[in-house]
Amino acid sequence: MDFQSLIERKRERFQQLESEIADPRLFDNRVRAREIMREHSAVKALLAKWDELRVVRRQLIDNRELAASEDTDLAQMAQEEIPALEKRVTALEFEVQLALLPPDESDERDAIIEIRAGTGGSEAAIFAADLYRMYHRYAEIAGLTIEDLESSPSELGGLKEAIFKISGDSVFRKLRYESGVHRVQRVPATEAQGRIHTSTATVAVLPEAEEIDLELKPEDLRIEVCRAGGPGGQGVNTTDSAVQVMHIPTGRIVRCQDGRSQQKNKEKALAILRARLLEDKKREEEAKYSATRKSQIGSGGREEKIRTYNFPQNRVTDHRIGLTLYNLDREMEGDLEQMINALQHADLEERLKESALA
Repeated sequence: MDFQSLIERKRERFQQLESEIADPRLFDNRVRAREIMREHSAVKALLAKWDELRVVRRQLIDNRELAASEDTDLAQMAQEEIPALEKRVTALEFEVQLALLPPDESDERDAIIEIRAGTGGSEAAIFAADLYRMYHRYAEIAGLTIEDLESSPSELGGLKEAIFKISGDSVFRKLRYESGVHRVQRVPATEAQGRIHTSTATVAVLPEAEEIDLELKPEDLRIEVCRAGGPGGQGVNTTDSAVQVMHIPTGRIVRCQDGRSQQKNKEKALAILRARLLEDKKREEEAKYSATRKSQIGSGGREEKIRTYNFPQNRVTDHRIGLTLYNLDREMEGDLEQMINALQHADLEERLKESALA
């Protein structure tokens, strides 16, 4: 696919954005300024990838010519570099295609992830804790920042619920496909007969909402302070630090008690509430088009079974794109890149079909 004309339009747009950023009145409108700065960053990154792609393509052409050289040593060296160059060209072409698609403003945001134990009793809670650890390991490997917001432990080291935020470069774009029902098949530690059990946990990945996205009016909030509950520990039952926030118009309730500070718990609860209300808003908008659009990746709804983790076979299967990998041990240690890239590619193909680029 020839992107040259599209890239030229992006270069023209980049010059326009540069001029707007240079305008001292830009920040008179905070919302407009944020949009301009975000678009400027995205277009700048796209043009850098395009320039790198042109360089790597040229290197690949040169190496192929050198591989046919009569100089045996030179030909061998050139041939050895070709696979890596081909792989880099493919990766850059994908990144350029992705960047040229109509932007989703949520893609560049941080993500709030909610994990809840599903069917399966204590084993479901243990699996929820495993998923919590898997996403934390992924974030650590990728150099992302993690902030725990709320959790509810269960017996045997499991989690009934865990909510945390991952911050960094394009986090929501990478993790948005994790929303849905995750199913595990394995022999639980508590199973004396060695039988394989099936349990589930639900994952919701929400783009972090900013204050200017949703105005939470004080009269629409009922904020209550209460004593933190839980299994005990150093001071958890001795301070009135737990905060519960109710959004009166929708009936949404968020409770936070993990932090020692009442103010911190209030800030965390409001952040979770904004993310959930933004998700509700986006779902309402998407429902208008659901009759005409059915993405291959799926809705990402919490009710949708998206993936099976089969421990006896070291197998993980994503049911939306029919991908099976035999690296479950590495996945559970946070090595999610292959799965995430496959989901992004599948979604890209679907979006390209629907866009003017197809």
